[in-house]
Amino acid sequence: MIDEQAGILLVEDDRVDVMTVQRALKKHAILNPLYVARTGTEALAMLRGEGASKIDPPPALILLDLNLPQMSGIQFLDRLRADPLLRDLPVIVVTSSNESGDRAAAFRYEVDDYLVKPHSFDEFATAIHTVLSDILGLGDD
Repeated sequence: MIDEQAGILLVEDDRVDVMTVQRALKKHAILNPLYVARTGTEALAMLRGEGASKIDPPPALILLDLNLPQMSGIQFLDRLRADPLLRDLPVIVVTSSNESGDRAAAFRYEVDDYLVKPHSFDEFATAIHTVLSDILGLGDD
């Protein structure tokens, strides 16, 4: 199990989706700090400490939406995996896109999982808990 102080970086521009992730983490008593970046550019700045407060220690996990302003989630993955200091960070894609091309592109960048956002909160909370369990070493509720 990882340290509860290890953070989770959520890269998501939709405020409702940010609140849904926050509620899902709270529902399953996941106490790790949650950092939120609204764009891929902002996320990279937070990870590198360039023009933003650096996330230190680096997050234990990145939750990444693919449909982002300025830089798509795939472009973010390209830059993340090209950075020797960041390339090994675990990434779970959490997106509304169920397109096979998006899924294939994400897995080319060795994401740890790909979650299509369910429509109901309970389904979403269960899905988030399931995909986080392996990476964060969570027990079953």
